[in-house]
Amino acid sequence: MTEVVFLGTNGWYDTDTGNTVCILVKSQKYNVIFDAGNGLFKIDDYVDRNNETLLFLSHFHLDHIVGLHILNKMKRVKKMKIFGPAGARGILNTIINSPFTIPITQLPFPVSIHELPEEEYLIPFSAYSKPLRHSSLTLGYRIEVDEKVISYCPDTGYCENAVMLSRNADLLIAECAYKSGQENSEWLHLNPESAARIAKEAEAKMLALIHFDASIYKTQGERKEAEKQALKIFQKTFAAEDNLSVKI
Repeated sequence: MTEVVFLGTNGWYDTDTGNTVCILVKSQKYNVIFDAGNGLFKIDDYVDRNNETLLFLSHFHLDHIVGLHILNKMKRVKKMKIFGPAGARGILNTIINSPFTIPITQLPFPVSIHELPEEEYLIPFSAYSKPLRHSSLTLGYRIEVDEKVISYCPDTGYCENAVMLSRNADLLIAECAYKSGQENSEWLHLNPESAARIAKEAEAKMLALIHFDASIYKTQGERKEAEKQALKIFQKTFAAEDNLSVKI
């Protein structure tokens, strides 16, 4: 059975409601991580040291990569492949380096960086990415492990690529930065209704809401209200919170 652990569910910055975005998918053979917000520091509590670890970055806004500075603290990772959008190699070789943090070459385990879609062939299971609608190039992902399909659609407005990635997925993990009815054509993000619309049109089996904008969602109760609004459109929705574990 595949386990999904929500290590970080905030967008923008950490608050009492959670750390910035990081999701772990534990399969029989792989530790799959979506994004590297501050929730990444919890990874040693959950990963299987015998499994291959793959990190998929959606884009390079700091709330999605700030956790990379703790790679040198990981004790249960033997090696890591990092996948990201075009330009990932140059960007990450700059950030995971002096003076910002320990250089990649000095980490306690080997790390390789790969750019998508060109190096998709290096992913050892069925997976692909598509660009979403955000202020900079942002990838959404669809993976299949243990005969389960998981779609990850972070920072984005509603778009057909998000629906395509989520088609018949066992679990769609979608951002929900805005509250019910909120939208901004100049800063595209989802609200509960648009996230639920993607899940419904894709005929996904379950929807997890994450990436709650920390300046908008200040309490868990406000997340529950977002869940309530999404449930009116898609009945198998839940608002994720930090450290929640779901088996699919």
